[in-house]
Formats: sequence, C-alpha cells, structure tokens
Amino acid sequence: MNKLIAIVNVIAWSGFWAFGFLAFSAGDHSDSHLVIAALLALAGLVVGIIAYRRLIRAAEESGIAKKDNQLDAAARNRAHSEEGL
Repeated sequence: MNKLIAIVNVIAWSGFWAFGFLAFSAGDHSDSHLVIAALLALAGLVVGIIAYRRLIRAAEESGIAKKDNQLDAAARNRAHSEEGL
C-alpha cells in the first residue's frame, strides 16, 4: 500500500508542477485553459500533500523515520500547569 501511495505522490506532484507551469505561462490561451490548468495544479497540490502526509505517518509507525518530539495538547497543558505558567 505504501508503494501505491508513493506512486500517487509522485504523479500528484508532477501534475502540480506541470499544470502550474502551464497556468502561469499561459500567454495567448483562453481563460478556460488557464482555469482548467490552475484547477488541475490545485488538485495535484492537495493530493500530493495528503499522500506525503500519509507516507510520513506510515514511516513513523513502521520505525523507518523518527517520530517528532512534540507533546500532545494534554501533556503540554499539564507541563505548563506544573511550571506555574
């Protein structure tokens, strides 16, 4: 499943950059081409971010990547209350 998510990630980011370039460099194209390219770039951005976040979560759960050291809200509030902040 992770390989499929990685493939989707690469395709989504490729679409983002390709259609984003088309949207910004659309000189003499019609407005409909510009809007379609911008929407496809936006879709590539959203899908790319979602797929990347899932890959990060899968890597942390499997032990490949180190988990971040951020505290959850309850632990952070407890630490602040113990320090008198």
